[in-house]
Amino acid sequence: QVQLAESGGAVVQTGASLNLSCVASGFNFAKAEMQWYRRVPGEARLWVADINSEGETAYRNSVRGRFTIARDNAKNTVYLLMRDLKPEDTAVYWCYGAGKYGQGTQVTVSS
Repeated sequence: QVQLAESGGAVVQTGASLNLSCVASGFNFAKAEMQWYRRVPGEARLWVADINSEGETAYRNSVRGRFTIARDNAKNTVYLLMRDLKPEDTAVYWCYGAGKYGQGTQVTVSS
């Protein structure tokens, strides 16, 4: 059974840094492409970042240079390292892998 558990969401001020974690189980994590998504209230869920099994990464334009996606296969964990946060980064963040989303974690950036 695929399970994904995000953590690390918080209320922070503009310009702060925050690290999200997602612990995965129930599938071969090391071979899985993992992604982070987010949703602003009232809008669609949007793709944020991607890391494949080779460690190659991709980002949506609005976060490139500020966010870093990383993985630790020994811990079955994917991270989203966020810096220089802006109010427009306020959203629920989910990790995605093996066809499933986790439960999400709320990030709120106050101005």
